[in-house]
Amino acid sequence: MPTTPQLIRGYEVVIGLENHVQLSTQSKIFSGSSTAFGAAPNTQASPVDLALPGTLPVLNRAAVERAIRFGLAVGAKVAPLSIFARKNYFYPDLPKGYQISQFEIPVVQGGKVEFFVGDKKHVVNLTRAHLEEDAGKSLHEDYHGQSGIDLNRAGTPLLEIVSEPDMRSAQEAAEYAKTLHALVMWLGICDGNMQEGSFRCDVNVSVRKPGEPFGTRREIKNLNSFRFLVDAVNYEVNWQIDEIEDGRKIQQATVLYNPDTGETRAMRSKEDSADYRYFPDPDLPPLVIAPEWVERVKGEMPELPAVMAARFIEVDGLPEYDATMMTQSLATARYYEAAKAAGATPKLVANWVMGEISKRLNASGGEIAAAPVGPELLAKLITRISDGTISNNAAKQVFESLWTGEATDVDAVIEAKGLKQVSDTGAIEAILDEVLAANQKSVDEYRSGKDKAFNALVGQAMKATKGKANPALVNELLKKKLG
Repeated sequence: MPTTPQLIRGYEVVIGLENHVQLSTQSKIFSGSSTAFGAAPNTQASPVDLALPGTLPVLNRAAVERAIRFGLAVGAKVAPLSIFARKNYFYPDLPKGYQISQFEIPVVQGGKVEFFVGDKKHVVNLTRAHLEEDAGKSLHEDYHGQSGIDLNRAGTPLLEIVSEPDMRSAQEAAEYAKTLHALVMWLGICDGNMQEGSFRCDVNVSVRKPGEPFGTRREIKNLNSFRFLVDAVNYEVNWQIDEIEDGRKIQQATVLYNPDTGETRAMRSKEDSADYRYFPDPDLPPLVIAPEWVERVKGEMPELPAVMAARFIEVDGLPEYDATMMTQSLATARYYEAAKAAGATPKLVANWVMGEISKRLNASGGEIAAAPVGPELLAKLITRISDGTISNNAAKQVFESLWTGEATDVDAVIEAKGLKQVSDTGAIEAILDEVLAANQKSVDEYRSGKDKAFNALVGQAMKATKGKANPALVNELLKKKLG
């Protein structure tokens, strides 16, 4: 479902993603070798991974179950029968000379991913998700001008998730990738560690004049950061437009992004599927997934983000945007539910999570599960706002003390800083009488229909109480006095 195009220099950007998700199995997809990260080079490569003569692959059932789980989560068709194929190419980190993948009949077909960019909802359709083995890794550092090959990663199970070219901006692509990243971690099928290569993004980018056919795409490989994804796409888009404007044609290619220079550069001309000479792997029978297997996996799955968001809308009364934000990750959902269970108003919890907490976490790069202000502490702070003990502005001061570790108790901070609101009706009425007597001009302006004068009077009242008067009570009493 492509969105309204955001033109850049008169061109529409067309983006599709291929995400390589390392599945969280203990062993590899076709052998019993460990998938643990960080072992000494080539200590977790079995004869099967090394493609020694006479070895045969055996499919890992746990990898298939993780693919089924993903297919169910995105509303895709889980194929009752799918085929493994050999993808032929020659590279030092691929000892067989081919990669076992799926081509014509993948295990997951179709599906969609929904997400927000700002407060606007977007939908990206999926083409497929297929199982395959990862390649090894070429190492170019500390080898005295030579390269080394580490085959520990060879055979690690991957789920390659391919989107339709439905995205029209770098930010849209990044939000889609973030949503997909959160989903695979929510499902427990991937640890999501981008630095270790568990979740990698390949981005296909092209440009065209509105209404014209798709342009020639170039694929930016192996992006392991959402910020790099945005920067790489923006650079590539402008590079392609410059090429077209200078009268040159875009050549299909695989490119790499250099975060140090902020530039993309061509690595090789991009192959088409025919160049890989796919054919069914003769060592692997078709993968048959019975309906009973799918139902069993479905019964073991956690509550999905969309289902949970719908519950937050129906039961908690959250707007759709808020509910979606509260289910951006399992950790966020757990934080929200814990604060709610501790007695805080759901909407206020969502406001604080999307506001102050998100702002602080974005600045520090921290995770909400380890936030200095836990859900129970936030709930107590929100309760003190709800019961009129403190104002919203005072609550931010309390939050600051809690977040920085200056204090660990809400009431202690309120007491120490003298932040308790004045909610005594008699005391506030006396102050309002003084304010009205001293600001007759504003009173007359309000009674003549100038609403801004009311705000001026409220400001004077709050100033007179040094900001400690309950704003809601001030508004209520002032309106009564002004008739």
